[in-house]
Amino acid sequence: MILVTAPTGHIGSQLLDLLLRQDEQVRVIIRDPGRLPPSVAGRVQVVQGSHRDPATTDRALDGVDQVFWVVPVDNGSPGLFDAYVGFSIPAVDAIVRHRVSRVVTVSALGRGRQQHAGFVSASLAMDDLFRSTGAHLRSLTMPSFMENLLWQVGSMKAHGAFFSPISGSLALPTVATRDVAGVAAALLLDAEWTGQESHGVLGHEDLSFDEMAAILTDVLRTTIRFHRVEPGAYRDGFLERGYSPAMAQGMLDMAMAKDAGIDTDLERNAANTTPTSFRQWCEDTLALAFHA
Repeated sequence: MILVTAPTGHIGSQLLDLLLRQDEQVRVIIRDPGRLPPSVAGRVQVVQGSHRDPATTDRALDGVDQVFWVVPVDNGSPGLFDAYVGFSIPAVDAIVRHRVSRVVTVSALGRGRQQHAGFVSASLAMDDLFRSTGAHLRSLTMPSFMENLLWQVGSMKAHGAFFSPISGSLALPTVATRDVAGVAAALLLDAEWTGQESHGVLGHEDLSFDEMAAILTDVLRTTIRFHRVEPGAYRDGFLERGYSPAMAQGMLDMAMAKDAGIDTDLERNAANTTPTSFRQWCEDTLALAFHA
């Protein structure tokens, strides 16, 4: 039995499809079961509730062999570490109690950096919590998701631009969530791996925002520019969208760490490079949102 958390999210929904193609026994935790597509709902066991709730998590982990764990971001949380570490404590307790064999987490690059990196630091602390269970663990350590650009589609339409406080000339990895789901599925379908390790998922290539803008211009057939914003304005933008002060600062701290190269520490190789290029993702996903 495989437990999938956040099953309607970008990663979880694609992971479910991959697991069900292999006729795996899958259980999900979800607040509103009505959000599951009909093609999925009848093929998975459903535990209704939040995977932060101890009783819900205890029910969901009973009889489970493997867990896919992702924390849904709570933009209004009073603190980053509560949003990641505090949220995960009930699962860690239940993993020990139910002797779960393997856990795959969604995490971030940057372990070993002596720098506070906002959401990255909270994700790495969450991984340390899961390591304490003694379960076999693979932490999927990733750069930014390509899907993060989707929230800037409105700006691209209105202003022909997207924004970040990160240097436009700095080449960084980005990854499509479909590739993260593919790596997670391969691990969850493999009952042989052991130990506790990080598993890098770097996407297809390293690109700067200036290079991304050129690709977007070509794919969308309209001029798209990258604009570097001041850090304070970047943080204030999240506050205006309803983020708590701690979560808005966490977004800025993460961006500043990426600007300092935190996502470039892991050397790219065949094992951590995934197939979906930024151009392909733009053609398949962002262009549809832009032209909707």
